[in-house]
Amino acid sequence: MKRVPRARIFWMCAAVLVGLASVGTIPAPVEAKGPDRLSRAIDAILTREVFTPAIVAVDIRDLATGRVIYERNAGLNVKPASTMKLFTTAAILEAESGGKSAATTVETAGRLDGLGRVLGDLYLVGRGDPNLSDRFPWRSEKSPFDQLARDLKEAGVTRIEGRLIGYDGLFSNESIPDGWTADDLVWSYGAEVTALSAFDSTVRLKLLPGEREGDPAVTTVEPATGFLRIVNGVKTLPRGAASEVTLTRELGSRDVVLTGGLAVGGEGWSGSVAAPEPTLFATTLLAEALTRQGIVVRDAVATSREPLPQGLRPLASVKGPGIAEQIKVVNKESQNLHAETLLRRLGLHASNEASVAAGVKAREEFLRQMGVRFADTAMYDGSGLSRSDLTSARAEVDLLVAMARHPQAAAFRDSLPIAGVDGTLRRRMKDTPAQGRVFAKTGSLRHVNALAGYVDAASGRRFALSIIVNHHTRPSREVTEAMDAICVLLAGEP
Repeated sequence: MKRVPRARIFWMCAAVLVGLASVGTIPAPVEAKGPDRLSRAIDAILTREVFTPAIVAVDIRDLATGRVIYERNAGLNVKPASTMKLFTTAAILEAESGGKSAATTVETAGRLDGLGRVLGDLYLVGRGDPNLSDRFPWRSEKSPFDQLARDLKEAGVTRIEGRLIGYDGLFSNESIPDGWTADDLVWSYGAEVTALSAFDSTVRLKLLPGEREGDPAVTTVEPATGFLRIVNGVKTLPRGAASEVTLTRELGSRDVVLTGGLAVGGEGWSGSVAAPEPTLFATTLLAEALTRQGIVVRDAVATSREPLPQGLRPLASVKGPGIAEQIKVVNKESQNLHAETLLRRLGLHASNEASVAAGVKAREEFLRQMGVRFADTAMYDGSGLSRSDLTSARAEVDLLVAMARHPQAAAFRDSLPIAGVDGTLRRRMKDTPAQGRVFAKTGSLRHVNALAGYVDAASGRRFALSIIVNHHTRPSREVTEAMDAICVLLAGEP
């Protein structure tokens, strides 16, 4: 028998591995042998006091080989917080890549007469685009509602002889995911989920102190709307006084009550609150934009989930961004409402059913095809805000390794926050070897912090990592500083 030189055997094996990688197969993890220098350094970080009562789950792998560099409790189920968004955004990226962007339309079955009157109701039809906002500079108008109103005016519309109806029947009637709390729904991060949403179903408030002591604070509302009733009880305090502002909104109420004080010459205050009845909120924004264009709506603004009437035709429309841009919003900003919207759209693509159950099922099928070990996990929503969600660091790194070999690998990676640069990592790891070299999704809930993504070492080595910490009781800063220290170690690896 002719012997094959060892060097040739090595390169033959390497070629096989490259071939497997090209079809998205995850290399079988190879356990690290013995406590090497990097492992000892990570162990030292994880002995910090903040981790003493906590559950710490870690999986770090070399992307080129699939070799496990470090692991601790990698297969243990833990709450992932917003790193759950990685599963949702990867699945929708594959499902919608190359597809058309969803368009929100203004439609009517009524006739547009020679006097510019629409003789019937006007429908604002939501199709699951959560990006009706001023977030994107490429829109022809800063607000998409101003664009729609302007387009209607240019089409000759002067008056609606009926109602303006917001339609959100595309999604199942599950506006509150399982495991969210009532308190979540008051704040911007817990905005309810509907097929028609605008400005993240959030109102942003800014307060500045008045000119003199005792003056009411100056209030700015964005977007400019009368949908919420702002009760401003914030007064201007003497120069140098301690400023404090409290915001309250009862669940389901449109009344936002602001109390407290801001010192003369001091900094202002800003905060965000979720808008109740998000479909009505979006429809009201269009009604206000129509008024600015001089278009009269005769009857009340309303919402509907009933089947749309026959004979509707579009009068105006506004397109959303492509899916790569949409998942950037989700992952860089950690946008819960958008993640939940994408989960329902995933179900719509897979089974023509825009429900949570259909979206979860479609996501699981995607993960199965990608070789992700998720069988013992429990995923109830798209964003990770659910306190019932459970997954493992191993499942997250399985996904990261698979997505590094996916046709949409670049779009997925580009959606992640960059250390010291943007997103939820913009203030972390600045002026360290990890700045600009860590691309990772953050996660945080009460007593939970997580980080999952990629690290590019200066040497050219690339790592996938997931670090999830549950049940810590110290300030989150202590946990995130330790996570960042691990990333700095990896970024400096030879």
